[in-house]
Amino acid sequence: MHIVTDSGVDLSPQQRDGLDIHQLPLMITLDGKTYRSGIDVQVDEFYDLLAASPNLPKTSMPSPGDFAEVYRELAKTDPEILSVHISSGLSGTAESARVAAGMVEEAQVTLVDTLTLSAAQGWQVEAAARAAKAGWPMARILELVRQVREATETVYTLPDLTYLIHGGRISHMKGLLASMLKIAPLIGVSKTDGKYYMRGKKRGFSRALTALVDVMAQDHAEGTKLRVQLVHINDPEGEARLHEAIAARFECEWLPTSTVAPALGAHTGPGLVGVIYAASAALPEMP
Repeated sequence: MHIVTDSGVDLSPQQRDGLDIHQLPLMITLDGKTYRSGIDVQVDEFYDLLAASPNLPKTSMPSPGDFAEVYRELAKTDPEILSVHISSGLSGTAESARVAAGMVEEAQVTLVDTLTLSAAQGWQVEAAARAAKAGWPMARILELVRQVREATETVYTLPDLTYLIHGGRISHMKGLLASMLKIAPLIGVSKTDGKYYMRGKKRGFSRALTALVDVMAQDHAEGTKLRVQLVHINDPEGEARLHEAIAARFECEWLPTSTVAPALGAHTGPGLVGVIYAASAALPEMP
C-alpha cells in the first residue's frame, strides 16, 4: 500500500523516519514567482522571502493531473493507495485528488479528508503510514485514522491578521477592527466541516498565547495526560513560553516541535504559535 499526502501537512523528521510517504506540493506565488512548497522553496527560505517582500502570497492546489500522474506511477508497484489530505473546508486539494482517482483505472485509491491541517494532519498521515508499513488492511487503517482524528484538537493564535484577511479566512471588516484593537484570535479547526472557528480572543498576542492553555483546559481537565505537539512560525520564544505553560497544567508526552509549512504560513504570516493535542487515553495504539 502507498500513502499519499500533500504539503499542507507538518511532520517532523523524527516522525517521518522509516516511513514511505509520497507528498504532492501545494504551490505558492510571491512577487510573480511560483514555488512548489517543500521542493522549490524550503521553510526557512520561504519565510525570509516573505519578510523581505512588500506583497502578499497566493497559494494553489495540485491539479487532478498532478495527482493522476503520481497515482499512475505508484500503481505500477502496488495499486492500493491511501490518499490523506488537508481539510476540504480549507482547500480544494481533496477534491482534486478525488477527481484524479477516477482518472486512473489501474489504481485503487481510497481518500481521507483529515478535516484539519498542519501537525494534526501529520498525526493522521503518520498513523496511516505506520499501519501500512505494519501490513494492516485498509479497513483497519481507516478506523485507526478516524480515531486519531476524533481525539485530536488544534488551536493557534497569531499577532497579525493581515494574511488571514488577504486569504479570505476572515472578513476584511472584522479583521480590520480586530487589528485596530490589537485583538488576537484563538482559532480552532472544526471536526464537522474542517473550517476555522473562533475559540476565543484576547487583547494582545501575549495574553492570547497564555489563553491557548485555557482552551486546552476546556477540553481536558488539568493534570490529564496528553499527547502534545507545538508549531510556530519564527517565534521560538513564544513556543517556549507556551511549552512551559502547558507543562505546568498537564502531564505531557511531547512530540518534536514543528515549523509550519510554507503553504500554510502563506495564509497566516509570521508569528503564529499553535498546539495540537489529544488525551493519551483516547488515542488508539500505534503500530
